[in-house]
Formats: sequence, C-alpha cells, structure tokens
Amino acid sequence: MKVAFSLARRGLGNVWPNPAVGCIIVKNGRIVGRGWTQPGGRPHAEAMALKQAGKKAAGSTAYVNLEPCNHTGKSPPCTEALIEAGIKEIYGSLLDPDPRVSGSGFERLKKAELQVNIGLLSETAREINEGFFLRINEGRPFLTFKTATTIDGKIATKNGESNGITGKEARSFTHLLRSTHDATLVGSGTALADNPDLTSRLPGVDNKRRPRIILDRGLRLPLDSRLVMSAKEAPVWLITRNDHPPSKLQIYKDRCIDLILMPPGDTGQSDIVSAMQQLGSRGLTRILVEGGNHVASSLFAADLVDQLVWFRAPKILGNGALSAIGNLNIDKLSEMPIFERQLSTNIGKDFLEILSRSR
Repeated sequence: MKVAFSLARRGLGNVWPNPAVGCIIVKNGRIVGRGWTQPGGRPHAEAMALKQAGKKAAGSTAYVNLEPCNHTGKSPPCTEALIEAGIKEIYGSLLDPDPRVSGSGFERLKKAELQVNIGLLSETAREINEGFFLRINEGRPFLTFKTATTIDGKIATKNGESNGITGKEARSFTHLLRSTHDATLVGSGTALADNPDLTSRLPGVDNKRRPRIILDRGLRLPLDSRLVMSAKEAPVWLITRNDHPPSKLQIYKDRCIDLILMPPGDTGQSDIVSAMQQLGSRGLTRILVEGGNHVASSLFAADLVDQLVWFRAPKILGNGALSAIGNLNIDKLSEMPIFERQLSTNIGKDFLEILSRSR
C-alpha cells in the first residue's frame, strides 16, 4: 500500500477534479502491475495497473488508496474492470466520499465475491487526498499558504523591497510546491509589486492545466503584466467584482483571462470564503497561496489555511518592515490559529517548516 501511496502522489497537481490514486497488483508475492491516475483524471489508476498486469491479473491482489469508482463516466467503472480481470482480493484504504461512489464500489466487489479489506493505512491515505475530501464535503479546496520571511517574520522592507530575502534553494522548492498543487493564488498587491509568473519551472512540468489565480476586486492587474501576457500559454483566473463596466471586463476576456465574478457586497471573511467556494465548484482540490500580508490575514481570519510552508532566512528587518500576516484582531490567546509541525529542516542557508492546521 505504501508503494500505491507513492504512485498516487505523482498525480498531485495534475488530476483535478479527480482524486490522486495509485494502484498496485500483486501475484505470488511479486508486483505485476502498477498505475496512477493520469493527468486530467483519466485513465484511472486501476485501469493503468490492470493494463500493465495483463493476464497476470487473474487471481491476484490489488492495493488501492481509494475506493474504486462504480459509475460510468468518460470510461467504464473500475469495479467492473477489476472483476473482469479476475482480481481475487483487494485492499482499499478509504471510502470515496463522492456520492456517486460512497461505498457502492466496495459493495459491488463484494457481490462479485472478491475479498474486500478496507482501512489499511487510512490516515496517510486521507492526507494524500485531503483536498479532494474537502472539495466534496465542504465545497472548497485544500489551501497551502507559503511565505518566505526574515527570522522576525518580515516579507519586505517598509518601501516594499522583497526579492532576495531567501536563497535559490527556497525558490526551487517553491517551484516543486507549485507542481504538486492544482493552482497558485496571489492577491493583486503581490501581482503589482512582484509581477510574478507563478508557473512551475521545473523540467518536465506542464503548466497548461494549472491556473494562476489573482484576487483582484479592483481590477488592478496591469495588461502588460507577465500573467496577462502569458495567459495563452498557461491559464489565468481573475477573481473580481461583477459591477465593473462590461467594456473593462471585456478587455481582460479578450486577452484570454478567465473572469470569476463576485458580488460587490461581499467583504472580509465572507468574501474570501465565497471565492474559495467558487474555486471548489470549478473542481480545484489543492491551491498554493503565495499572497502577501492582506491575503494571509483574510485566509487565517476565515480559518481556511490547512497547511503552512514557512521559509525563514537568517536575517532581520525589524519594526516598520512588512509582516507576513496582517492584523487578525485577536484579543485572546485562545483565539489564535494553532498549527502542528510536520517537518523542519535546513534548506540552503534558510530554514523550512511545514505545519498542518490543528483540528
């Protein structure tokens, strides 16, 4: 099952709106087939593993980190493929929360007289597809907030200079993070200050399905920005108010920008929550947030940050510099967002911590 997990992780950032699934087929103690869900969500992991196993699948055991699908979509159900291939036993970590499956997949396999075992390493399996579970159950994607600061938590000087706080190793890791998320999101302030590209520039990474999202209620994104100029090569989604003049909105549409229009009355936490619901409705399961001070405070105040990736450089800017997170209006220690440290390590000359929200 751990091998199936490693295969499933290959799909992170590539398979939305589907979950990331890995499948291993074992016969006589040897792996005869392996597969993972392919970019765009098809073919499924089970189909890939069965294809590799061929006739050797008969009488074998399958390991899969999520319940096989039991409905006909763009391809036949994986349950039928497993039955027809002659699989005799299956180990599955979790039920699929999708109402079209939700236990019916395992039940179909039981009726076909396969031995079905549910729950193997379920906690790790849930972590892999937490974004998929959140989208199905709460209608929003999993959010990773990434920031790079000095050791006193500053992201820029009082004049806004921010490039070069952390080193090249941290920047390379950021490209890896982008590649394992469905999309990257920033606020208009970051877009204006940094003029970012927001693609993953690792060898072999395809950005054609990885939206770059900008929260821009005021429609401030410059038409000559890197994001707008590259919208034909990698998608750009711009979240803004729906009361802008149609002619102004059309200018962005003409440049291949996908507009997500929000009511102008939404403010504060309701604004950011509604935006995340909109993104969930489009199928996104995992978003990397690289926003600045204002976006950070909005997300933390709304309790939407699921994972925190924090790079710290051994440098100090002091009072007056821009903090990574804005005012949360916290009056009591009991109101603080609390995270649990999952990883801490040196990365080049900087320090990296990865933390998960404490539930």
